[in-house]
Amino acid sequence: MSRLALLTGASGFIAKHIAAQMLAAGWQLRATIRNPARADEIRAALAPRLDPEILQSKLDFVELDLTQDANWNAALAGVDALVHTASPFPLSQPENEDDLIRPAVDGTLRALRAAQAAGVMRVVLTSSIAAIMHCDLPAGRHTYDARDWTDPAHPRATAYDRSKTMAERAAWDFVAQQAPEMALTTINPGFVLGPLLDDRIGSSVSLVARFLSGKDPMQPDFGLPMVDVRDVARMHLQALERPATAGKRYIASGGTMTFAEMAAHLKHHFPQRRIATRTAPNLMMRIAALWDSEVRSILPSLGFAPQLCAQPAEGDMDIRFTPPADALLATAQDLIHRKLV
Repeated sequence: MSRLALLTGASGFIAKHIAAQMLAAGWQLRATIRNPARADEIRAALAPRLDPEILQSKLDFVELDLTQDANWNAALAGVDALVHTASPFPLSQPENEDDLIRPAVDGTLRALRAAQAAGVMRVVLTSSIAAIMHCDLPAGRHTYDARDWTDPAHPRATAYDRSKTMAERAAWDFVAQQAPEMALTTINPGFVLGPLLDDRIGSSVSLVARFLSGKDPMQPDFGLPMVDVRDVARMHLQALERPATAGKRYIASGGTMTFAEMAAHLKHHFPQRRIATRTAPNLMMRIAALWDSEVRSILPSLGFAPQLCAQPAEGDMDIRFTPPADALLATAQDLIHRKLV
């Protein structure tokens, strides 16, 4: 008899890949959507990768809003595990940071309380390296790992970083204080790239589209730990299927690339495109930030190219991370193939 999981935020980039891998591995999946009309979109995205019989018999949908209490009982009825991926991810920061923080924290706690009430004791939560890498490391240590937590007051910490940090903290605190019987694993991905399953461009993929569009005359002095979405999805599946991963945080990162390195890699493969490869002086970035909210959001991180340790995932989950340059290229090729840039 197949196991049943509830997957929240099923229309997201990561969640669609998780759905594809879980269904292929034999899981029965109940996927949450806010708009019932998106069920057909998700089925269509998954169809090229799955047997039609699996899509028909193993996947169903439930209408659910993370900001509301309604429908959680029905959504979790008979469920063996909860995979909670839903959380907002903007490229620019909102005027009121509570617009990000409250839904992330409250939605996570609502999901965990509902799971506990339904007797669902296995939970995998999609967090982020945003909850890890904005803190000052001890002297002599230069690599972030799962011991580290973002300091919400750190100068680099944005509203998004605080939302992910506070939501993950709330999850661990809930388990420790109110649900010690619950087995929680968090997956903390870097900047997620890789092939699309449909034509919807999320915030992470839109960065690659921006490179390919030639919009920027120079690149910021900034680096991102990156990971292929297929590796992230596999980590969620492995976490569900390996009880020893319970109680742990896992970084998902294939390595760090600076914006200049990303631009140079794309320029090498797509020389006909006007992709700027020079690094912009920080003063120029501060001027550009006056009218570009996406630039403004990274000002505190100029000069920052963090290194993260993802070795525990390699050992505990048998993951071999895709090199970031390969994930970047796969994203760009898919965008071009789909004529989205």
